[in-house]
Amino acid sequence: MEKVTIIGIAGGTGSGKTTVVSKIVEALPPDHVAVVPLDSYYNDTTEMTEEERKNINFDHPDAFDWKLLEKQLNELRHGRAIEQPTYSYILSNRLPETIHVEPKPVIIIEGIMTLINKKLRDMMDLKIFVDTDSDERLIRNIQRDTIDRGRTVSMVVERYLNVLKPMHEQFIEPTKRHADLIIPQGGENHRGIGILCKYIEGITKK
Repeated sequence: MEKVTIIGIAGGTGSGKTTVVSKIVEALPPDHVAVVPLDSYYNDTTEMTEEERKNINFDHPDAFDWKLLEKQLNELRHGRAIEQPTYSYILSNRLPETIHVEPKPVIIIEGIMTLINKKLRDMMDLKIFVDTDSDERLIRNIQRDTIDRGRTVSMVVERYLNVLKPMHEQFIEPTKRHADLIIPQGGENHRGIGILCKYIEGITKK
């Protein structure tokens, strides 16, 4: 199999990571990219009580199954397909269903803490941090969580101030220094994303 290019995309919740990923996917030939979301790799909590699950801090590095992600990324890197886990926010647990992911020339790992794990970083050919102002991210969180997750505005703001903001400052923001490229204004930065896509097209053709 040809060389696999691994790209890590990190950034705070609501920063526009998904938009950046979709632009990269669009810029490359069809069926050229496999996207591996960090959100699929939350820990299996089958052994926990419902109460314990409700208290999980999903914005802390300990919430993720890093060993499984490393193992599966290695498999893809060596041309072997994986069964990617699926996760339910409603149940706060892994689901029995998995997603079959075939190895592709470009693998994108996308998630808030993609750049926090050194073993993962060492596998990456390109590390990107999507950087968006905190007030922009808060607005996007309010829009997303009130529409998609049935939360009230006050619930979203309270969670942002008590959990998201401190966790972002402690764990996510510092990973910016590991990035090869920082994209300000997230998905709104069309020129920056355009330059990034051209660069990725170039490295995948080598």
